[in-house]
Amino acid sequence: MKNNEAELRWDVEQKLDLIEFRLFWEGHVNRSDLMNQFGISANQASADLNRYLGFAPNNMVYDKSARTYVRCSAFDAKFQKLDKYHYLTQLRTSFEGLLSTEDAWIAKLPAFDSAPTPVRGIAPKILRDVVGAINKGEAIEVLYKSLTRPHAIWRWIAPHAIAYDGFRWHARAWCEIDGAYKDFVLSRIRKVQNSRAASAEPCNDLHWNTKIALRIAPHPDLSSGQKDVIAQDYGMQNGSTTILVRKALEYYALKRLGLDTDPDARRPQDQKIVLIGKEAVS
Repeated sequence: MKNNEAELRWDVEQKLDLIEFRLFWEGHVNRSDLMNQFGISANQASADLNRYLGFAPNNMVYDKSARTYVRCSAFDAKFQKLDKYHYLTQLRTSFEGLLSTEDAWIAKLPAFDSAPTPVRGIAPKILRDVVGAINKGEAIEVLYKSLTRPHAIWRWIAPHAIAYDGFRWHARAWCEIDGAYKDFVLSRIRKVQNSRAASAEPCNDLHWNTKIALRIAPHPDLSSGQKDVIAQDYGMQNGSTTILVRKALEYYALKRLGLDTDPDARRPQDQKIVLIGKEAVS
């Protein structure tokens, strides 16, 4: 966000972002919000609130009885991209202990819980070595155990990306044994030894560099009212929506969406959506 003269300093913009976040999501903001979040003085917090008013005079008004600024009905975001996932991600990471309540921008966390996901046994050193190989453009020798080769073997891989399928973390890498780009589950890498310059280039991983547009729609056997519910759930327009996914992750995306099997294998109310088309877009 820029003012009339020049780009705002990062620390100033962060404070203006917080003011707008609290106004939109919680309806009010005051000096103590800024003081507690950024460790600034009362005078500085007042100056920041006045600065925000200078940019957005119609977004908040001071309520003397409540001794706080409250959101106006004409509120129009100037700094924050009002993204629901920004709020929900903070809520989830706070719950999981990845973000402390002191660092979260949500002043009052609502009650929250989530369906548990089994913790994957990824050793920090393994992750460090894989990420290091990606950043350095190296191949590494790993002791890997897979379902097709249940006895761990040493193999050279050249990782170039990290991927998450919703349940497991993978290294996307060139495999010298199979002569192909593959996904290696990080929790199945037992050890890492030796490294050397990678001979494979990430640009040659066509499945990673190709995006697929998956077009989904409500199950055709649902009632019109049920279709409306599903369309709203998935943010569909004109009866369908498109999800972009890398070709390398298409299998995982279809599996998470329940589209990896015949849609007639389950009741329409359980299946909910169907795949009506897909095409490569890049």
